Amino acid sequence: MMCIFLCGCKDKNIILTTEFEENELMRISTSTCYLPEMMLYLTNAQDEYEAVYGREIWEQSLNGIKMSDAIKERVLAQLAQIKVMNLMAVDYDIKLTDEEIEYIEAASDRYYNSLNESEKELLGATPEVIKLVYSEYEIANKVYEYIIRDINPEISDDEARTITVQHILIKTYALDGDGNRIDYTEKSKQEAYNLMARIRRMATEEGLDGSEPTDFEVLAAEYNEDDVMTYSFGRGEMAEAFEEAAFDLDSGEISGIVTTEYGFHLIKCISTFDVEETQQNKIRILQERKDNVFKETYNKYIKGLKKNLNEDLYASINPILDENVTTKGMFSDEYLSGL
Repeated sequence: MMCIFLCGCKDKNIILTTEFEENELMRISTSTCYLPEMMLYLTNAQDEYEAVYGREIWEQSLNGIKMSDAIKERVLAQLAQIKVMNLMAVDYDIKLTDEEIEYIEAASDRYYNSLNESEKELLGATPEVIKLVYSEYEIANKVYEYIIRDINPEISDDEARTITVQHILIKTYALDGDGNRIDYTEKSKQEAYNLMARIRRMATEEGLDGSEPTDFEVLAAEYNEDDVMTYSFGRGEMAEAFEEAAFDLDSGEISGIVTTEYGFHLIKCISTFDVEETQQNKIRILQERKDNVFKETYNKYIKGLKKNLNEDLYASINPILDENVTTKGMFSDEYLSGL
């Protein structure tokens, strides 16, 4: 199963109402979502976050928002997207095959049988709910594949070309105690430029005594005000002026002084074509194309859909911090092998 949750298709225009059945969390048009479905998705996400950040993440905040609330919102958006994509499947006449149904039933049994009694109770997990979650997840993946089916996978080496450079940065700004940017005065900017001009002379010109130019890495170690010296990147990933200058260089060549919002740069080309990075960039470009086509189709579809959220029930939902709940990886190959 492909991860379809990274496409960023959030729809926050949810209408609040009080006319809900017991444990009914959300309605989108004719599709309904109940609390156990949300708990299964949330617990799966909970395991992923705790594996990286530890259980203390639930007490942390980011920009004044508790991480538990932020993650819960993300899970709700994912689940809403699944529901919408299953509505789309009806219009596209996309269904599960007999073989897929058989695999899903087996996966549902495997996952349900892995749960202890506490997990079944706290999650509200039944074989029927688990089968529904797996079925809708797989149908959503089939909808995604259907929408992006005509995307051309051919991406040229030139389009995806990734180069590797080293650079030296002399900044034209500072940060105050709160992290706010303070631009240099014109006099200080000129001093920064003069310093960069001197660095470039050392990097490119022989000494009066016939000595070789100073090694670029030696200069970078002494003068570079960026935390990073070496970058590998493709087109569209760096500041325009930096990128234009870098892609014009041959291997071993050093640029003139390049000005960006960060300051003055001196760039040395290490490789004009990084084969491994270019292949990875092809994969990234292709995925971006697919996601953009999907987003466009999805966003058109959700316009006008009536969406209702059970606000009181949603507010009561929290990650389950019970030592008896240890289930993890509902969407892992351990349970979904064969799909």
